[in-house]
Amino acid sequence: MTKIIVAIDFSDCSINAFIHALSIAQHCSSDLHLVWVEKPLSEKDKFEKQYDSAAQDVKKQFDEMILRYQPELPGNKITYKIRTGTVYKEIAKEAKDTKAILVVAGTHGASGFEEFWIGSNANKIVSAAPCPVITIRAGINIMRPLKKIVMPIDRTIETRQKATFTGYLARKHDAEVHILSLYTSKVKALRRDVNIYAGQVELYFQQEGVNYQMAFMECDNISDAMIEYAKKTDANLISIMTEQESKTSNLWMGTYAHQTVNHSPIPVLSIHSKETYAVGAGF
Repeated sequence: MTKIIVAIDFSDCSINAFIHALSIAQHCSSDLHLVWVEKPLSEKDKFEKQYDSAAQDVKKQFDEMILRYQPELPGNKITYKIRTGTVYKEIAKEAKDTKAILVVAGTHGASGFEEFWIGSNANKIVSAAPCPVITIRAGINIMRPLKKIVMPIDRTIETRQKATFTGYLARKHDAEVHILSLYTSKVKALRRDVNIYAGQVELYFQQEGVNYQMAFMECDNISDAMIEYAKKTDANLISIMTEQESKTSNLWMGTYAHQTVNHSPIPVLSIHSKETYAVGAGF
């Protein structure tokens, strides 16, 4: 049974992310696992037991959420876990421990507890998680089903690795993927690489029965370009690769990935190149 994790701090933003994750879990027949992280207690807090009230409030809210939403996920379970430690590290550990296929998190918000943490930890969760992560900014219309996904293709060899998981979500939602070739140079050899990789993804989607369209854009800033295209086509997910800062030749370095996560008005699916999501596809 597959599992999807939702990072929860009970802000409006994280509840919005939960509703989005619930929709994905319904289509993917996955369990939904909610995770709240409390910071380590100081000796004073332990002595005064000031944490008891917050912990009880968290459990109460989780119980209420499960009571309300479990009927919308028949055949699968909604569960929760309270962890203590550094937020992004604990979310990543829980994803690893439960073999989750996806983490969903909001990118900013505020809660009624001592401190909200989703917003400030969103990029760290993306970097640390062992599986793909969908980040969602506050105000996203979560009532729309996932129907159109923008998947940009650049000139790096890793860019194709998005195809398997993106295609998986597309099939489960009967969604259409827009394979968007991004040209940042007039150099023919570099543009040829983009075309080759886009063609390989197209062939893979044909073999897997994924609905798709081909498109291209000339651009200077790849983050701005794909957000512009996604808005123009009314897409409701952008699929990107995230890379380590040390890979200076890669267009999807942290700067672009972070810019996209922080500024996209559309949910962003981030996938690490170290993950082998294209097994069998030859990527």
